Amino acid sequence: MSDDLSDFFALPPFKADEALVKLRRDLRELKALSEKGTGDLVRFEWKSAPAIELSLAQGDKPALAVSLAKRPIQRPEWRKQMLSSSAEVRKWLDEVKRSLKQWDDED
Repeated sequence: MSDDLSDFFALPPFKADEALVKLRRDLRELKALSEKGTGDLVRFEWKSAPAIELSLAQGDKPALAVSLAKRPIQRPEWRKQMLSSSAEVRKWLDEVKRSLKQWDDED
């Protein structure tokens, strides 16, 4: 009986390709960012400086490989992460929004 309930409440499997499409759309809606590139690696710039890189991760488990610049400059230092759930994607997007606010305040 307990196995039946755990299957009932199980989260749907993470679909990295669909999550990438949604994340790109969410980032485009942030007016401070501009999207560059449509191939395997998608970049977003903030005031013409690289700020974000997104791609599908290679491996057994579906995931997104994301990089957020600590500070948007021509050769930024990247904070890289692998996102393998919708909750991680939402949390990372919140981190991006905080970073954008911080960059605006510093500018």
